[in-house]
Amino acid sequence: MAMEVGAEVKTGLKVYCSISEPLKVMISGAPASGKGTQCELICQKFGLVHISTGDLLRAEVSSGTEIGNKAKDFMNAGQLVPDEIVTAMVTARLSREDAKEKGWLLDGYPRSFSQAQSLEKMKIRPDIYIVLDVPDEILIDRCVGRRLDPVTGKIYHVKNFPPETEEIKARLVTRPDDTEEKVKSRLEIYKQNAEAISSTYSNILKKIDGNRPKEVVFEEIYSMLSQVQKDKVKPMKLGTTLESLNQASSGKDNWRGIPTRLNNIPHSREIRKYFYEDVLQATQRAINEGRTRLKVEINIPELNPEMDVYRIGTLMELVRVIALSFADDGKRVKVCVQGSMGEGALAGMPLQLAGTRKILEFMDWGDYGAMGNFINIGSIGAKEVDEQDDMFILVAPQNAVGNCIIDDLKAMTDAAENRPVILINPRLKDLPGSSGIMQTMGRDKRLEYAASFQSCYFFRLLYYMGTQYPIMGAIRMSYPYRYELYKRVDEPSGNEKYIILSTFPEKPNSDEINNAFLGKPRKEMGVDV
Repeated sequence: MAMEVGAEVKTGLKVYCSISEPLKVMISGAPASGKGTQCELICQKFGLVHISTGDLLRAEVSSGTEIGNKAKDFMNAGQLVPDEIVTAMVTARLSREDAKEKGWLLDGYPRSFSQAQSLEKMKIRPDIYIVLDVPDEILIDRCVGRRLDPVTGKIYHVKNFPPETEEIKARLVTRPDDTEEKVKSRLEIYKQNAEAISSTYSNILKKIDGNRPKEVVFEEIYSMLSQVQKDKVKPMKLGTTLESLNQASSGKDNWRGIPTRLNNIPHSREIRKYFYEDVLQATQRAINEGRTRLKVEINIPELNPEMDVYRIGTLMELVRVIALSFADDGKRVKVCVQGSMGEGALAGMPLQLAGTRKILEFMDWGDYGAMGNFINIGSIGAKEVDEQDDMFILVAPQNAVGNCIIDDLKAMTDAAENRPVILINPRLKDLPGSSGIMQTMGRDKRLEYAASFQSCYFFRLLYYMGTQYPIMGAIRMSYPYRYELYKRVDEPSGNEKYIILSTFPEKPNSDEINNAFLGKPRKEMGVDV
């Protein structure tokens, strides 16, 4: 998360802070389109991490990694490296911390429709897709006229960039790929792939005339990226206290901090509304960024149906808030509750979900006819996916002893394709089968599928092991920001407050939490206090 501080003078001095999410850029261009030059300029100006599949392949092969050795086998056989290997390298690089914090520039990838779809399935999508457009005859001239200095590796052009001396000129060679025949073949392949990819990114595609001086081309790119960056920034007034900085890290303009006395239940309407709004804003941000497989996990007592059955009604309020919000935007939302699973004596459903569908049907869905028009109620399964549905909200999907919901869930998400599916408080861990023994067949695949949903909101209260009182602290994550670890502190007045201890790029484990509470240093602290 980047922080920018500035000042604005009108009637006085106003200090503000803006939270800018890192840029995510893809750039495409035919051979000799000037893509390499523009990549260098973009990274210098915006500080993005440059990710090129060619560089990644060479690095993996030279390092002798498992994936590099696989790629090397195909390269030595004169074959193209399969999409799944290249995509695995790209996604691994994108997941590294520098790319998450600084943003990234993906250079020349994806190169095919299948690669683009692989990224879409993994919810990796750029803010902008830049295409450098240069006429074929110019591209051919640029390639055919290129010459390589075998001593320095420097590239020259017989007309546009001649060598400095006759000595250099005498040793220049033509690269094997720079013959007119091969250049035309490469151009044709590029065009076919570019056309196939364009449909995936049509709404964010920006075509730029690359047949101009590099400075002029970059000026247009700079203007575009600056606007994209500006659109991603949310201004926030700040004080000078640590509490204010903590609020900034949460990424919410009016975030008031964590409510107190969360163990006093039932919670007030104000506290419930606070969490509903917090979850909604995170979910909206994720959906607006093109995320399609999301989950909300929140274990405050009032929203935790594991504690007792009646709390499922409170959870329904959260579902209603999310569904109505998207319905207000014209989306057709299907709210899904799992039905009875299994057959005969094995039929049944989790106790916590009993009566859930009836609760939803009798809830107040507003006066403008949202229910039945923009919001419909269904079960979990592929048959519930209708063409008119824009998105799906699944209420606490969970496995039961003897029955596994994941197969139905996967069939539903497959049928939904690229439409958003949001899981609210899922419980997808494996449970014993009807025989009482854990089902091992396909377990890895089930766990992998369950893990494919990205958290857009996470809130967990922390207690001493084996207790539900007192609250020691909390973990909060609101998409797209980091996991925040808070400690609850009793004040002399009898009140309590939550202070931030640290932030984490991924959900912290128990050791990381304990170390933070004990004040032990770690290699990378998200907040210095």
